[in-house]
Amino acid sequence: METAFILEKLILVVIIFTITLVIAMYSTLAERKIAGFMQDRPGPNRAGPFGILQPLCDGGKFFFKEEIIPAGSHKALFILGPILAIVTACITSAVIPWGQTLEIGGKSISLQVADINIGVLYIFGVIALGVYGVMLGGWASNNKYSLMGAVRAASQSISYEIGMGLSLIALLMITGTLSVGEIVAQQEGFLNWNIFAQPLGFLIFITCAFAECNRVPFDLPECETELVAGYHTEYSSMKLGLFMFSEYINMFVSSALMASLYFGGYNFPFMYDLGLSQNWITIIGVLVFFAKIFGFIFFFMWVRWTLPRFRYDQLMRMGWKMLIPLAIANIVLTGVFTLIKDTYF
Repeated sequence: METAFILEKLILVVIIFTITLVIAMYSTLAERKIAGFMQDRPGPNRAGPFGILQPLCDGGKFFFKEEIIPAGSHKALFILGPILAIVTACITSAVIPWGQTLEIGGKSISLQVADINIGVLYIFGVIALGVYGVMLGGWASNNKYSLMGAVRAASQSISYEIGMGLSLIALLMITGTLSVGEIVAQQEGFLNWNIFAQPLGFLIFITCAFAECNRVPFDLPECETELVAGYHTEYSSMKLGLFMFSEYINMFVSSALMASLYFGGYNFPFMYDLGLSQNWITIIGVLVFFAKIFGFIFFFMWVRWTLPRFRYDQLMRMGWKMLIPLAIANIVLTGVFTLIKDTYF
């Protein structure tokens, strides 16, 4: 029985890992296509029909380019940086419920790798580790632009993790649990989605998610106009590819997390009124969940080509003087409304 359980989880891990890499790979194509559409040009359209083979060509280019390790760098940490970045990006998805259980051969199969009761804390712990990959890469490069990008990434991460954590405290006050699986299960249907109870918390969370993923308008750690390429200035070949992959994986996982915490995850309206079997409800739920994820990914890309980059002082001021006070006010308001509800209703 234990062997079957381990085998089931290994298969699920391989499937999720493969889907994550494929989505991250084709997110690069989607971003270039969306950029082309918004700038009135076609985007990549040479490699395969409509350019669908372009990510494979880009991946091949990364693999076959010359590997350069700067003479003055710390070689071990220089190599460890991108590895740590990609590993932390991939393991964040372990506690996300991708769907309800499937019934196969009279056995229920969970579509969640690990339903731990402190799932939210696990995610924050792994996200906090992710910045170490950037710090190691920037410091070990022995390049002033890389170091400045790494310091910016660390300061930005610390600043916006506080706002993100405070925004989630209000959500946890409503749900009463740290388990991501339970939070999603509580949002059955449509009107129970947490976005209706926590709109301000969601706005704070998604703003902090942009900063955590180093996406425009918060891409200060790698802004080309100031720091050449930021913390990965000295990187080439697949090490550069790992840093880029980790960014797109973080964007995918952040989208999955926002869909799970605020938009019902795999839940969709009238899911139990359609008269379908459990397996069909699960399959449709998974498709709905990924549709929500792709909607958030599109929003990430849309913002990139819509808003200008912040100055660094504006970034810090927004994090410490706007988002954190707003998050604290949201906690107080949530507490007051919860007390009134429990007392009079």
